[in-house]
Amino acid sequence: MTNKNKNSYKHFTIHCNINHPLTIRNRTIKSLIIIGILSLLCLPVQSQDIVKNHISAPVKIPIYLSGNFGELRSNHFHTGIDIKTQGKTGFPVYAVEDGYVSRINISPSGYGLAIYLNHPNGKSSVYGHLSKLSPILIKYAKENQYKQKSFKINLFPSKDKFPVKKGEIIAYTGNSGSSGGPHLHFEIRDTKTEHPLNPLFYIPGIKDNIAPKIQSIIIYPLSSDSHVSGKITSQQFTTVFFNNTYHLKGNNVIKAYGDIGIGIRATDYLNGSWNKCGIYETKLFADDTIISDLCINELSFDKGRYINSLIDYPWYIKHSRHIQKSWKEPGNMLNNYKLLKNDGKVSFRDEKNHHIKYEIKDAYGNSSILLFSIQSHKISVNHPIPNGIKISWNHPFSLKENGIKANFQKGTFYKDIFLEFHKNNNNSSKYASVYELGSKYIPVQNYYQLSIKPENLPKRLQSKAIITAIDPESGNRQSLGGIYSDGFVETSARDFGSFTVDVDTIPPTIIPLNIKNKKTLLNHSRISFRINDNLSGIKSYKGIIDDKWVLFEYDLKKQRITYTFDPERMIFKITHHLKLTVSDNKDNVATYEAIFYR
Repeated sequence: MTNKNKNSYKHFTIHCNINHPLTIRNRTIKSLIIIGILSLLCLPVQSQDIVKNHISAPVKIPIYLSGNFGELRSNHFHTGIDIKTQGKTGFPVYAVEDGYVSRINISPSGYGLAIYLNHPNGKSSVYGHLSKLSPILIKYAKENQYKQKSFKINLFPSKDKFPVKKGEIIAYTGNSGSSGGPHLHFEIRDTKTEHPLNPLFYIPGIKDNIAPKIQSIIIYPLSSDSHVSGKITSQQFTTVFFNNTYHLKGNNVIKAYGDIGIGIRATDYLNGSWNKCGIYETKLFADDTIISDLCINELSFDKGRYINSLIDYPWYIKHSRHIQKSWKEPGNMLNNYKLLKNDGKVSFRDEKNHHIKYEIKDAYGNSSILLFSIQSHKISVNHPIPNGIKISWNHPFSLKENGIKANFQKGTFYKDIFLEFHKNNNNSSKYASVYELGSKYIPVQNYYQLSIKPENLPKRLQSKAIITAIDPESGNRQSLGGIYSDGFVETSARDFGSFTVDVDTIPPTIIPLNIKNKKTLLNHSRISFRINDNLSGIKSYKGIIDDKWVLFEYDLKKQRITYTFDPERMIFKITHHLKLTVSDNKDNVATYEAIFYR
């Protein structure tokens, strides 16, 4: 029998005949089974849905987390745990279970250098932001990089090519990809669905006896007759902790009316770390009736962006903090809701006092309770009619105005929105007007097609045209890419904002960091360059030494590419010729050449 957590047993089946005559030391097994069943039934049952599998730890250092499963991130949920590595790289990484290497991915972004293992129990483990692989895997990966002439590769070895044993060293911790500092990103996935599962129910060595912290709640008026504290806008209420329970500061009784939504700001901590982590389960009760139950025990990559419907998106954009809503918008396709009554909304139209309770749990069963009251109280309110064009969340919509087109597919938004649009006559670009489309406070789930008509674009620059998003505060422009077609520059966008047309005719920059033309490099083990592009972004690069392609590794965070001298592929003690070419996304090309002795 497996157990989910310490002192936690649930969903077990015993198949036996207690009248069987087997005896142990002249005592029948019947009495032992009865005593054992009664003992099990007396043990506390906790809320976890995944049974611990007793895998080994992926590292042999004390395990402290800087991030946990389901933590709310920008545009996505965190799909694993981040294990601290004492601010260093190079700790051995071990296979947590028997299995085989199913995938090796190397990329300048994302997980960086990552390895994936499949296990016989139907689970997979993922190890990301690595610095290097074990020698046999390094050799395999490098051979394929040279074969494909690409630093970025995605390999899927056959099942029998790289079997591994539990506890075998497969890699070393690092800081590659989009990592913000040295750590190991670790995941457990269901192999068949590739859905990430909560590693805290599998991995040993993690301590947590700290209950989640509740900072505040926000009450939202959702219907045409609703209000909160006499106002038609959402209202925030901070919390205090006493008598082992959270309450509203000042013990306020909130006066509200109509259809109401409630959101909560809460944070979890684990032992040995002050990093803010995500909440495992959130339950909302009204008058002892459960209204909403959200549990982050399994995730799906194709549903990760629905986090922007789960949270109060405008609040996040304004304050960089997450408020988790306990009601579900119609276009929110998250399937982590264990229960929803009336989509998680509550209605107060009876002029009575109602008792509200939040129950917040972490993955180890530590819980916090928030209690407060809402008094149903009707007053006359007027909700203004929103400006703009109404777009239904479950219907496609096309905007065609003078100089701009936007096509939205069904499901682009989480609820009906009002889309505002206007041409900014006080802000113009050299090649087109500036168009303000929608609001940055409206989240967008799916890409939409955006087209802008250039006004002063010469034919010779049509192939260099892109659509840029303009930051309203700094004025900085970010390329969204684009292709010129039938008099418009077309691209895909996933946010609202200010847009215009620009051109990119400037090649990337190449800055040598440790090489000079006609110099000796005997004291160097590698060659490094910093590469950057002013607008459309780096598309590709290629390093050639003595007419042969060489592997330059790309660190996107540092905008650096590095070639480490390879004795298996290079002859030393001779003069070499290096040619490096870097292209941007509008095919502007920069070249660097040097003669060096090594």
